Amino acid sequence: MQTQDLQAGIKRNTFQSTIRTRNMKDRMITFYMGLAHQCSEMSRAKRLHVGAVIVKDDNIISFSWNGTPSGWDNVCEDNYLYEDGCSQLVTKPEVLHAESNSISKLAKSPNSGLGASLFCTHQPCLDCAKLVYQAGISSVYYEEEYRNSDGVEFLKKCNIEVTHTNANK
Repeated sequence: MQTQDLQAGIKRNTFQSTIRTRNMKDRMITFYMGLAHQCSEMSRAKRLHVGAVIVKDDNIISFSWNGTPSGWDNVCEDNYLYEDGCSQLVTKPEVLHAESNSISKLAKSPNSGLGASLFCTHQPCLDCAKLVYQAGISSVYYEEEYRNSDGVEFLKKCNIEVTHTNANK
């Protein structure tokens, strides 16, 4: 076999391996985002259901959804009544976001978030982004936009990989 043939074979196998790896990564992103969506269905919130999954070395190390602290009455919103008779659901201040809930659960476990990935149905807010950074999480995947991009901008400043995906849409 000539050197050129050997080099071409190596390049072809490397390329095929890269495609397989990329396809597997895409499949795993879709899988973990699907789990985040399943977590979001556990939320008792009326206004918005958010789920989060933290993964490290292909192992789920934490998961959660938005809701009230453990042991609290799990009513997430108040019905705010305006003077004109209109009403609006307003999230109570004690409600935990899915990201902060999953990071809190992680902190109580023997696992470390260092180098982990967060899969979340919605883009993290700034407060959750700060917790993501402090937990040592290195990448964040999300589908739905938040009302502003402060959280994503913060994560990028911290050199955390952020991917807006539509894996389950």
